[in-house]
Amino acid sequence: MSNADFWRGVLPAITTPFTANGTVDHAFLAEHARRLVDAGCSGLVPLGSLGESATLSFEEKVAIVRTLVDAVGARVPIVAGIAALSTQEGIALAAAVKQAGAGGLMVLPPYVYSSDRHEMDAYIRAVIASTDLPVLLYNNPIAYKTDFSPEQVAAFAAEFPHVQAIKESSGDIRRLAAIKALLGDRLVLLVGVDDLIVEGIAMGAEGWIAGTVNAFPEEAVQLFEQARRGGYAAARELYEWSLPLLRMDTVPKFVQLIKLMQERVGLGSERVRAPRLVVEGGERAQALQLIDHAIATRGKR
Repeated sequence: MSNADFWRGVLPAITTPFTANGTVDHAFLAEHARRLVDAGCSGLVPLGSLGESATLSFEEKVAIVRTLVDAVGARVPIVAGIAALSTQEGIALAAAVKQAGAGGLMVLPPYVYSSDRHEMDAYIRAVIASTDLPVLLYNNPIAYKTDFSPEQVAAFAAEFPHVQAIKESSGDIRRLAAIKALLGDRLVLLVGVDDLIVEGIAMGAEGWIAGTVNAFPEEAVQLFEQARRGGYAAARELYEWSLPLLRMDTVPKFVQLIKLMQERVGLGSERVRAPRLVVEGGERAQALQLIDHAIATRGKR
């Protein structure tokens, strides 16, 4: 499978469902994975921020990957997020998810500790060097307080041939042009911010690691394809309908809001793992107003 084939399309940052007693709901996870792939998604990315990775144990992470591989691994790649508190844990997790059947890794800086450039370089190199799976770098300085500069990205790509792609979530659309200027087509560019997808495709992105796709899979795939084939002019109507939902992916409670969307459309539960709590009060009412309007106008564009 070529780089472009592996990473192109809509790859949901799949949420982690929980049962009423707080354990991972593996039965629903498998069902949800099949639903997303049936809608046209080209891969799944578990164990990311939206997947509440920081609240999952090592064993839970590996079990989630195993469930997804069993459910849809013969149809699409499972790209496991490698988020860890230590370099040793990151290396061990990369090996464990490969053993569980993951087809690729999404590698991000260490959790909790905001490393400087020298430390982050050492961590990323150690994790990448420990595996032969295809690697997607994940740049999200807003969330992780560590920024992959285009020059750093180019250095990783030069050192490691199996670094194939980057998920850009800085929110700065100019980053895609800067990476292209240094690397040309060496890396596949993926948009990691839901409400930048049309702009990202215009700048050369070939994939979208999306959040709200968990609740509105058909619309997300359709939006991606419209933008890919015809740009903003072709995608404008659907994009305008989608934007109030997509913007919920960019706020601190994005996990709660996307899971609320899922529950509202019958594609999951809003249960989250503490310290997160479901949204309440005016915040909840405002979110439901937007979600319910989207549901009421769905398909009427």
